Amino acid sequence: MAKNNIPDGQGASQRQLRVGELIRRTLSELLMRGEVHDPDLNRVSITVGEVRMSPDLRIATAYVCPLGGQGGEDVVALLARNKGEIRRLVNKQLTIKFSPDLRFRLDDTFDRLEDTRRMFAQDSVRRDLDE
Repeated sequence: MAKNNIPDGQGASQRQLRVGELIRRTLSELLMRGEVHDPDLNRVSITVGEVRMSPDLRIATAYVCPLGGQGGEDVVALLARNKGEIRRLVNKQLTIKFSPDLRFRLDDTFDRLEDTRRMFAQDSVRRDLDE
């Protein structure tokens, strides 16, 4: 019986990580240079924190955050509105067999980091850590 190559809870493969990082860098450069022909999108500085690829490399989910953290949902909507053009520009830069479908999600890593800092600042947690 053939073993399937789809990882089940093992995390991303090296290929997924490599392609995701290539797309993340390309997206960051495109948005930084303002190559997308949307003045609303070019007015905002956007951080692309991570790009996660599906196991078959057909779907790329980009986790983005506007600089300053304000208006995140608006930025995701702007990116989704320009998804076709962004996909075309990304695929022009990369040499991969299939052009992945781009999906944009708000990156909440910084919010979770602040929650963790707040938790470590509590007296009861500091007391437990000192013991």
